[in-house]
Amino acid sequence: MKNAAALSGQQPMAAAAVGASVVTTPVALAATETSTRDRVTQLLLERGATTAAQLGVALGLSPAAIRRHLDAMLADGDVVAREQTVRGSRGRGRPAKVFLLTDAARGRCGTHHYDNMATAALRWIARSGGSNAVEAFATEQVSALESRCRAAMEDAGDDPLARAEALAGALTAEGYAANATTIASGGQLCQHHCPVAHVAAEFPQLCEAETAVISRLVGTHVQRLATIAHGDGVCTTHIPTQPSRAQSGNPVTTVRTDR
Repeated sequence: MKNAAALSGQQPMAAAAVGASVVTTPVALAATETSTRDRVTQLLLERGATTAAQLGVALGLSPAAIRRHLDAMLADGDVVAREQTVRGSRGRGRPAKVFLLTDAARGRCGTHHYDNMATAALRWIARSGGSNAVEAFATEQVSALESRCRAAMEDAGDDPLARAEALAGALTAEGYAANATTIASGGQLCQHHCPVAHVAAEFPQLCEAETAVISRLVGTHVQRLATIAHGDGVCTTHIPTQPSRAQSGNPVTTVRTDR
């Protein structure tokens, strides 16, 4: 009886150990989901229009599994579904659907190629026209962004911190993932994404032009404390509590943090 009791006491521990070895954590599951979606994206990039069945065979996934991934990608706007074009006589039933990458998803696959081309173009501009030409180009590039943000901030009022909050919302809509916070020395505008970070790492004029835009839109002098292009995790712009109001053409201080 004693041995039986000891054995029965050990069984739950053994079962728990066995169970623990097959448990999939949320982090591991998310990583697997992302990896599979990356493989689906790569196949669609290589093959173009492809049916769910063809994708499932290529990836070794069940029809239910591949459908789950495609439904998620449809919801995220990464793929579109169309009826398959059939040449010649067609059998009974509706034609199978094929899936294609959207322009947005395809663009993300070629980001580094665009970065390389943009960098090469700016190098050519620098050689041909010097630093002033690069600055003029950078200013021209951010002018459209400034116009859109200014339109989105029409009801923000005159307070610089309130305008910074409105600007954060406008920048987020542009894909910059921005937010504004109030701190002891004033305000802080943070951008968690930079679409030109790789190019701006070599041509800081892009960051400087963007900082000037922030200054004009907020309506006050600002300080750029950190940039993603410089290797920081976030682009951070400080808005002093009682700064002098910025006027068009006034210099904007850019301070970068060195590690």
